Parts: sequence; structure tokens; C-alpha cells
Amino acid sequence: MNRREFLAKSAVAAAAGFALPAFTSCVSSGRSLVRRPAPSGRINLGVIGYGTIATTTVPNFLSDDRVQVVAIADPVTDMPHYGEKKGQWRGGRLVGAQAVEKYYAEFRPAGTFKGCRVYEDFRAMLDREDLDAVYIATPDHWHCAMALLAARKGKHIYCQKPLALTVGEGRRIADAAQAAGITFQVGSQQRSMEYFRRACELVRNGRLGRIQEIVVGYPGGNRDWSGLAVQQAPQPVPPEMNWDLWLGPAPVHPYAPALHPMNWRYHFDFGGGWMTDWGAHQIDIVQWALGADATGPVALENVTASIPPPGAFFNTANDFAYDLVYADGVRAKVSNRHRKGLLFKGENGRTLFVERSAFESNPESLRRERPGPGELHLPESHLQEGNFIDCIYRGRPPITPAETGHRSITPSHLANIAIRLGRSRLRWDPAAERVIGDDEANRMLSRPMRRPYAV
Repeated sequence: MNRREFLAKSAVAAAAGFALPAFTSCVSSGRSLVRRPAPSGRINLGVIGYGTIATTTVPNFLSDDRVQVVAIADPVTDMPHYGEKKGQWRGGRLVGAQAVEKYYAEFRPAGTFKGCRVYEDFRAMLDREDLDAVYIATPDHWHCAMALLAARKGKHIYCQKPLALTVGEGRRIADAAQAAGITFQVGSQQRSMEYFRRACELVRNGRLGRIQEIVVGYPGGNRDWSGLAVQQAPQPVPPEMNWDLWLGPAPVHPYAPALHPMNWRYHFDFGGGWMTDWGAHQIDIVQWALGADATGPVALENVTASIPPPGAFFNTANDFAYDLVYADGVRAKVSNRHRKGLLFKGENGRTLFVERSAFESNPESLRRERPGPGELHLPESHLQEGNFIDCIYRGRPPITPAETGHRSITPSHLANIAIRLGRSRLRWDPAAERVIGDDEANRMLSRPMRRPYAV
């Protein structure tokens, strides 16, 4: 029965005096009550972190009539500099709540929305019994702790990419999502873009023959997103933010405008630089195309990079190259020196290049081909957030579940480890998720969380 049919039958049942439950529930792991809505039910969503990415993605939830954004949690109240142009965007929980209430006041019937509540600490928001799902849109260092706490409470989770700060955190998240029985979507939105799905279908259906090589291009350098990168000296914490809560599980750092907002991604305590920021996108497509969602490469080779000197404020690699080698011999050559996108090289000169605004092939006719009735058709999603909501209702895996997101970002974490240890090569066991014969590298697969925020 589709949604329209259900609503029609619901109206008949209501007229006959029968009450239909808004939600069905199931107990997962003996601990969490996982709520899944009936087609007539609405999902109550809480947003954790209202900054740049939330500003551009929360509207996808607001415009979905099946969703009600009921809460915003952020240690910041209202601050500027969340955009590439000085003062372009503002971020914080008050900004988020105002955006939500303004949207609903304009587009929802009067009396159907009771307001968006704000929280400084997301943990208080998670205690709400009426909260069904959360959207985690924070810096990377908070993803694991937030996801674990939300999963234990049976909340469905949409978590922005990259899934985690380390390989160990990614494994913890994937295991927790599986144990809790929740719907977990990773924000690797290229899987919801037609060009990338079509490219992966062509590769996996053998339209290029055997893949000889994949050339993967990233951005490079360090972009000053906020315009505050030069303000690296410690300053008093602005009254608009709870700095200790923003740091959370990360090591203690003095507040500096250069770090927050946005430029934190170039500091290794909070993010992995372009390596993980774009690796979560590009390597995700590599693995989708190779059918490697549940595994990964067996080696990293030819690792080179330029990293800032010791003591530099921004300390992630800004120029890098490495090869991913898969068990079948396919090699993906990754670098910020290549054209941004993915170039698949097949047999007899057949190639396919894809990025968000380009889909090119040799021969040119290849780009017009579609899988036939007996061939592989990959899952189709037109909006990452919409697919998440669909799968909450249906109880099915989304297009980028936690396990997939973990496996996709693992090679980027390994590349950062190799760079920081000065290794030109690492051998990887994707089943055991261990570096072969390198104890020092294995110790870097995880990091301690700072108390009292450790989970």
C-alpha cells in the first residue's frame, strides 16, 4: 500500500471510529526503543550543529512534509563568518531556530507547528522522548560520540561525512548502528546524484571492460573559509559560545578565530584536511564502482605529500598523492594534482570521466548507455536527505549506511596515517581492519576521547 492509498484508507477508518496508531515500535538490542512511523505519522527531527552545511541542507528536511524539525542543539548561540565571504553566513542554535520557524510560518498551516526548541548541549535534546531522529552536522571530532549516544537511545541518524575522525571511531559507529537497528545515513550525497550512479552502473556492468586504472582528483591547498585564518593567537572565548563543549572529545586548545568556524578541518585534532573532506566523496564513488562497499583496498602505495612544519597552526596535508590497490589488482591513483573528479580507464581505450557537473566518455556514445533488464541496477536516490526519510518509514538500508560510510573513509584515514609517519607504503587487511606489520600505524587507527566527553 502506498502513502496515498494509506491516507485514503485512514480517512475511511477514522470516519468509522477506528483509531490508527501514528507510530509502530520495535525494541532493538534490549535497550533502545526504535520508532518507525506509519505512513500518516510525522518524524520529529533534531539538528545537532547549525553551521555552514546545516544552512544549506536543513531546508531539504524542512520542505519534506513527513518531517518536523523540532529542535536545534549547538554550543554557539549566534555568530558570523560561516561562509567564504566575510560575514556571509551566521551560525548557531538561535540562527537555526529562527530559520526553522520562519519556514514553517510561511509554508505550514497555522496551528500545526509549536516552535523549534534550542539546546546548548545536544545530550539534553537526546533525552526528549518525542524525538525520532537526529541530523549530525558538526565538526568531525564530535561525530562518533554523538552517533553512539543517539544510537543507544534508538534515534535514527543522518550524519554528515566524513563519518568519523578515525578508523576506530568509524567501526564503533557502524557496529552501534547495526546493534541498535536504526536507520543510519551518511551524507555522502554524490550517491544521490545521477551522473555518479550512472557511471558506477556502467563500470560494474562491464561497459568499459576490465578497469585498468582510476584517476581520482581532489582540491588542494588550504582554503580560508571564514576569512579569519590569520587570527591564530589565543583570544577570550566569545560570550556567544561554550568553547569547552565545542571542543568536546578533542584535546584542549585555546580559542582562536582562525579555528572556528569552518577552518577547523585543516587541524588534525578536528578533521583530516582535504584528504578526508573530499575522500569521503571521491573514494566512496571508487568503492561503489568496484562493488567494494563492504571491504576496501589491500595496500596504499607511492604515498607522497607536503605537510606544514611542526608547530604550524593548520597541520593537515595540502598537497598529496597515493595509490589505492585493490585485491583484484585495480589501482586508484589519488591526488590533488589531478582534475577534480574520477576518470575510469577500461580496455581498448574506453574511458569514463565523472564529476558533479560533467559526464564524459570515450567513445562518446558510451555516456548514453543504460543497464539492460538482466544487468545490475544500483539503488536510485534523488536526494540524500529524502532517501534517509524514506528508509526510516520502510525500515530498509539507506543508500549510504554507516558500514558503507566507514569503509569509504577508511582509505583516507590510512593515507593520513602514512603521511604523518613518513610511510610510502602500507599493507591493509580490510577484513581485520589492521595495518599489516606496522604496530605504529595500528596505534594511530584510534585516538583517546577527552573526559568528560568520552563515550
